[in-house]
Amino acid sequence: MLKDRTNAPDPEALALSALGWVLADGERAQRLLALTGLTPEDLRQRLDTRAVQAAILGFLEAHEPDLVACADALNVGPGDLVQARRELER
Repeated sequence: MLKDRTNAPDPEALALSALGWVLADGERAQRLLALTGLTPEDLRQRLDTRAVQAAILGFLEAHEPDLVACADALNVGPGDLVQARRELER
């Protein structure tokens, strides 16, 4: 049976919530900036763009322990974060 996706989390909202989770830890936040090439100014100016939102989720997806921990903190499945990134990249 196919899973009903009508209650799927909004990809943009999920990305913003994930960013909040990332930024709550200074070391993780620094790693986000280093690995994505984003700057704090980029985040402030371009946070509403799908590309930046996808980059945030892609950062989590690239490190499974963070992906799982973030998903737990946001009360979603890790697959929801991955699917949100895919949708944002369309």
